[in-house]
Amino acid sequence: MKNWKHPPLDSEIAQYVDCYWFLEKTNTDISHDSPRLNPYPEAHLILAPIDQPYHYTMNEIDTSGFGPHLLLPSKHSVQLHHADPFMFIGVKFRVGAFYSLSLTSDQPQLNQIIENPDFFGSFNASLIDQASNTSTSNSIHRLCAMLDEWLRPLLVNAHEDKFSKLVRTTLSLLKYVEIAALNTHLHCSRRTIERSFLRVTGLTLKQYNSMRTLDDLLTYLHRRKENSLDWSDIAAKFGFSDQPHLIRYLKSTIQATPNNYLKQRDLTIDVYGDFEE
Repeated sequence: MKNWKHPPLDSEIAQYVDCYWFLEKTNTDISHDSPRLNPYPEAHLILAPIDQPYHYTMNEIDTSGFGPHLLLPSKHSVQLHHADPFMFIGVKFRVGAFYSLSLTSDQPQLNQIIENPDFFGSFNASLIDQASNTSTSNSIHRLCAMLDEWLRPLLVNAHEDKFSKLVRTTLSLLKYVEIAALNTHLHCSRRTIERSFLRVTGLTLKQYNSMRTLDDLLTYLHRRKENSLDWSDIAAKFGFSDQPHLIRYLKSTIQATPNNYLKQRDLTIDVYGDFEE
């Protein structure tokens, strides 16, 4: 299994793109055939050979197609059907980036998979060939430079208004400030912050924070491979009132109790790793 991730090289692109990532499964790789992707607040553009099939199950609805496609932010976990070999380049956008880039006419959009998104312009298939040969830091660097150049025309339509600027600041503060205290840091009402966040991202602050907490929790669990963990300590570490609160949270977000999750370890982070840069 080959994978990596790397931030954009261009600072202008980096305003809207968090990172590029690559994932390849060959005939000799053994892994879970149907890993699940936990709910996520960012859009992911998936670049793949035009004849390569994809298949997802989101909220009990199957979506399939071929080639490049776009995963819009999702409040639901998504099951990936990865039994066959595949090769993907991923573009992980920043939260709320589509609002500023005006990529879709109806903003914001959630819980959708869009086949062959034409608003990115024509896809250069040579990028896939280049990606398959990335084995050194220099070759990854060259590919990222090519992706930067391919995405640069998107910046022509980029716009920043008071809503996107407020949300960008809010996102930076949420790393260390509780939601209830945001208004004192941003010098505006909680209602203004909430409405701006929903307008730009399609998510409430609580929904976004829940996704962020889940991501941090799953990363923590991924790095601890043991099957016996102190869930009371974990609940306290991640801000849950008690162990039953954590159990209810996991059942509602990844449809598994802590013990069932540890038995299955079937989330994408468990199957494909943490994509070290």
